This record gives sequence, C-alpha cells and structure tokens, in this order.
Amino acid sequence: MSDFAPKEVAASPVEKFTEFLSTRKMRLTQERDIIVREIFSDHEHFDVDEIVARLDKPVDGRRVSRATVYRTVSSLEEAGLIRKVARTNDREVYEHDYGYPQHDHFICEKCNNLIEFRNEEISAILEKVAMEMGFRMVGHRLEGYGICAECAKPPSRRHRKLDMI
Repeated sequence: MSDFAPKEVAASPVEKFTEFLSTRKMRLTQERDIIVREIFSDHEHFDVDEIVARLDKPVDGRRVSRATVYRTVSSLEEAGLIRKVARTNDREVYEHDYGYPQHDHFICEKCNNLIEFRNEEISAILEKVAMEMGFRMVGHRLEGYGICAECAKPPSRRHRKLDMI
C-alpha cells in the first residue's frame, strides 16, 4: 500500500489508455474500460490473478475473460500506466506508474511485503552519477531485498521452567 498521494494529472487513466489504444488502431472496449477502472480504483500492488478474481462476477452485465485481463494489463504496462515492480512467489506484481510520484521499494524475501519509500538523497546521487557519465536519466527504479522488521522479530516463546534454572 502506498502512502504517496497521486499527483494531479491532465487526463484520467482511462483517457490516457484510450489515447494509447488509438495509436495502435484499437479502441477502448467495455471490457478494457472495466479492467482499467478496477485497476485504478485503489493504489494497491496487484497481480493479474487478483484482478481476474475481483472481476469474477459480471460488471454492468459484462463478463471479463482472464485472457482479456492479461492482454489489457500487458497493454497498460506498454502504455506506461502501470509497471512491474517485482516477481514474488512466481507471480509478477504491478503498481500504478501514471499519476504517482517516483518512489522505490524494499521487498521482504520472507513474506513478500512491498514497502514503498522516497529518498531525495538517493535520487540526487543517481542524478550526479548520471551527469558525470553524460547519461540523461529520465527515471530510476530501486529495489532492495531483505527481511522486513516484522519478519526479523525473534519468535516469542514462553520459557519452560527448566530453562529458567
């Protein structure tokens, strides 16, 4: 879950996706519209199977097939509206990219929790290194892997009477 508020954007995700589709000579079908609205209904990390499960019941009298969800998610990623964050438990996890500020992630290797954070010092270092190398950076992605605070806690166990002697 993100603590970052969405930025003001000129066009809604549906409008941006419609523009993208038109460049591919495709149209925004009712099914694609349903999928985009579901994905952007909150700012949670998600995998495609979660979206399929959330759209399991007909919406507005329309059923959305698993294949359509997979194809639409792929198109949303290509359009730059969402991005793949990580692969955990053999599933690819996505998040919104359009309308949200640049941020990075810590990923717990035990519980697969994704922790979002912003750090201006990291961004400044990357900008400095890019400039020194003559590289024109347009963004970055940083993922740190390890164990979250909750998983790092020692197990709580009651002491047996013999252990106290």
